[in-house]
Amino acid sequence: MSEAWTFVCATGELLPGEMKSAFDEVTGAGIVVFNHDGDLYALEDLCSHEAFELSAGEYDAGNATIECILHGAKFDIRDGRALCAPAYVPVAKFPVKVEHGGIWARDDRG
Repeated sequence: MSEAWTFVCATGELLPGEMKSAFDEVTGAGIVVFNHDGDLYALEDLCSHEAFELSAGEYDAGNATIECILHGAKFDIRDGRALCAPAYVPVAKFPVKVEHGGIWARDDRG
């Protein structure tokens, strides 16, 4: 678990309908942050079906989903739950905050 927050980007660099990825240097986890209609959500940047970066996939802002380009697994960006096969296990959801003009996230798994 990381107590340190990871800087993702300045608030003006993540507009509604966009995503940005970062790397938690403490835990080694990839993090992807989504701006969904002004609300921010952070997930582990790793498909639960097969270890592949979700940030390489298609973010559908209208449906609040991310699709892994490797095998087509889809996840809800708001809570990380798997929406279709071949993924059945959710993706880890991380806390995200806005502070000092930046967007921050951290791997809070224990």
